[in-house]
Amino acid sequence: MSMLVYFSSGTQNTHRFVTKTGLPALRIPCSMKEDILKVTQPFVLVVATYAGGDGRGAVPKPVIRFLNDSSNRSFIRGVIAGGNRNFGATYCLAGTVISEKCQVPFLYRYELAGTDDDVMKVRHGLQRFWQHAEAA
Repeated sequence: MSMLVYFSSGTQNTHRFVTKTGLPALRIPCSMKEDILKVTQPFVLVVATYAGGDGRGAVPKPVIRFLNDSSNRSFIRGVIAGGNRNFGATYCLAGTVISEKCQVPFLYRYELAGTDDDVMKVRHGLQRFWQHAEAA
């Protein structure tokens, strides 16, 4: 199974979710002043949505910067998004945007830091996903 790459802001919800999966993971730096994270193997991106009612800013700027690097973008295989259902139509919008822009599957969505059930579904789902990817 390959790794997760994730972005988590000060709320740490995404960090907590990724930590609960127990899967190998790299974190995209929060600060645009830090060096850009470079990956060298296939990954699934985990990102929360940061958008107001109009959907602007759904994908965090550090994630955009990370994916604008063509080498990093070449290794993305799927996306998992977190969000808050209170935001209605923009719930997990970052996953939709990234999926469409990078032409990768939107694998799963979860709320806030996710439930134990979400973690279990993601672990099992990713195991199947990587098995299918390796067979293809």
